[in-house]
Amino acid sequence: IKLIIGIFFLFLTPKYVIASEYIPRGYFVIDLKNKIEWMTCPVGMVWNKNTCNGMAKKYELKFLPDIINIANKQLEGSWRLPSRKELESLICDECKGVKINQKLFPDTPAQPFWTSQKNWWSPKFIWSVNFFTGHSYGRFVPEKKLFVRFVRDR
Repeated sequence: IKLIIGIFFLFLTPKYVIASEYIPRGYFVIDLKNKIEWMTCPVGMVWNKNTCNGMAKKYELKFLPDIINIANKQLEGSWRLPSRKELESLICDECKGVKINQKLFPDTPAQPFWTSQKNWWSPKFIWSVNFFTGHSYGRFVPEKKLFVRFVRDR
């Protein structure tokens, strides 16, 4: 009888048996669904125990290859800009204020972040994901300064 009740309980409460899609690991977060790892802090900030210290910085796209090289040397791995789909996967519709899980990604500005993708309708513009609105926009030129969060493949 205990086994039957236990199995019945599992079917009624699937949220308790499904593993989390994200595993925090200090300065990075493992994203099991997308099979990637996110930097916990936006570029410009530094992970310190349970929070991000410093100030997130905005950059033009032309400066990002140099910043990626620095990240690859300091934090090991092949960091890169996320695709639009990858960055959109971090949107939290239920979240109040900033539309991202602040426990996983503390101190994320409620503003647009760069993606690696050009707007296919108008290739001079690049897609961004806005963590204030939770929407994506393909309206910024590469010379615009936006926030950045890097990702690497697992």
